[in-house]
Amino acid sequence: MLLSRVYQAVLLTVVTATPALAAPVVVSQIQGYGFDEKRTLVPFQSLVFDDVTGKVLARGDANLAKNYPNAKVIDGQGKTLLPGLIDGHGHVLGLGQNLAQVDLRTSSSEAQAVAKVAAFAKTQPQAQWILGRGWNQVLWPTQQFPSTTLLDEEINDKPVWLSRVDGHAGWANSKALQLAGITKESIDPPGGQILRDDKGNPTGVLIDNAMGLLEKKIPQQNEAERQAALTAAFEHLLALGITSTHDAGVDAANLASYQTLQQQQKIPLRIYAMLSATDPMLQKWLQAGPIDDPTDVLDVRSVKIYGDGALGSRGAALLADYSDKAKERGLLVTQPDALTQLMKMTINAGFQANVHAIGDYANRLVLDRFELLVSDKDRQAGRHRVEHAQIVAPVDIPRFAKLQVLPSMQPTHATSDKNMAGDRLGVARLRGAYAWRSFVDQGSIIVGGSDYPVELANPFHGLHAAVTRQDQQNQPVGGWLPEQKLTVTEALRSFTTDAAYGAYQEKAMGSLQPGMWADFILIDHDLTQVPPEQIWQTQVLQTYVGGKQVFRRN
Repeated sequence: MLLSRVYQAVLLTVVTATPALAAPVVVSQIQGYGFDEKRTLVPFQSLVFDDVTGKVLARGDANLAKNYPNAKVIDGQGKTLLPGLIDGHGHVLGLGQNLAQVDLRTSSSEAQAVAKVAAFAKTQPQAQWILGRGWNQVLWPTQQFPSTTLLDEEINDKPVWLSRVDGHAGWANSKALQLAGITKESIDPPGGQILRDDKGNPTGVLIDNAMGLLEKKIPQQNEAERQAALTAAFEHLLALGITSTHDAGVDAANLASYQTLQQQQKIPLRIYAMLSATDPMLQKWLQAGPIDDPTDVLDVRSVKIYGDGALGSRGAALLADYSDKAKERGLLVTQPDALTQLMKMTINAGFQANVHAIGDYANRLVLDRFELLVSDKDRQAGRHRVEHAQIVAPVDIPRFAKLQVLPSMQPTHATSDKNMAGDRLGVARLRGAYAWRSFVDQGSIIVGGSDYPVELANPFHGLHAAVTRQDQQNQPVGGWLPEQKLTVTEALRSFTTDAAYGAYQEKAMGSLQPGMWADFILIDHDLTQVPPEQIWQTQVLQTYVGGKQVFRRN
């Protein structure tokens, strides 16, 4: 159940009215970086925070400590200190679940993926289902979707379900298809597709909304299992220097788990939860109103709305045919009339509308609706977002700035997709693809993120991709679509103060200004000095949230 506004007001009064003696802590001997109110990078050598309130008191040069003679001192040992990183688009429960499933990201062929699944299954004899994620047929020699054949040869006595790396397609064995009742006679659901062979039989691959036909048969996690998965994800994120994350699509059970953990003070980082537009509870949630948590541990004032599918599975909705498959233009997961209604409900209830749109057609549909549904005077206050904004028609890019819609983008999508995007789109459409520089140059604020577990959660991989437009083997030389590179400062800003702006939190976190939460990390080298191709190798040494150390590398 959402907290009422009255309860929030009472809680805020208690928190702000309780007197407490300041207990200053000085972090010295650091090369620190933060931002000012103009989003300019500010270097400093000392940071002071209050150990009682968990908020920054001051930052400055090495002499700052003299103003706090009785302070506790933390010796930074010359390390670099940054604001805690913010992932503006992830899936926390999915990450926690993924940590307990077979990871197929590194599979170089269908056969190797099957071998990994078979080996994993042997370690899980009690499992009712064998679950996994991460396969990407684009990286295999054939570049063809897999089928049930090899899976069935290894595992035919229990169901297997393996999500594609983007989460917009899945691969099943015959046992799983049988349990789901998916046969030659099954009809494709709206916004979904059952891939079939030349005889019309299901191949085992389900796209977008067709995945639901099978996934509803997978036993749901109980509360204890869900909390364990969330806790595993929290620990994983903190070790990567992520002190706050926007959770893109939280259902009723997930939100209940969050609220239970919050009441037990077991959420060690900050969660900006987007309510899932597909949950039956949505209307009641909207009626209850936003949750503005004064501690910023769990803020809920946005809705994740689903537009189209993903590019790799040809589910991204395009204005013209896929270049590598005639007469296919992708899928709308939410049909236009329903999309309009969901966006209208969300906006009218005072919530931020965060709409998934990858293809240029989906992006245009969403922009059209923001133009129609949001008045000029409400645009800046709404801070509505397009999640991904991956392929945008060049004529539509300026509309983001005009409508004050925030692009929420994930840099590693570009370096993961670079070997496939040209085939899917052709050269001309790449001018509006993964166009970070185009957005920044027109004044758009980019909310940076990873889309974990679609991509790895490590934010330094995203910073590296944004700056170099290269993979971790430094390919291609000079970067893919290099005209869209960001500077180190711009990239860091997107994962700190700009991501905070995308959650109405820029006055509370993301830049380490006095009065903000003392959320910060110590890392092993200076991002402004290290060669750009080495950014992804950055190691987090310590993570602090609200002035409390929540991770330390051994």
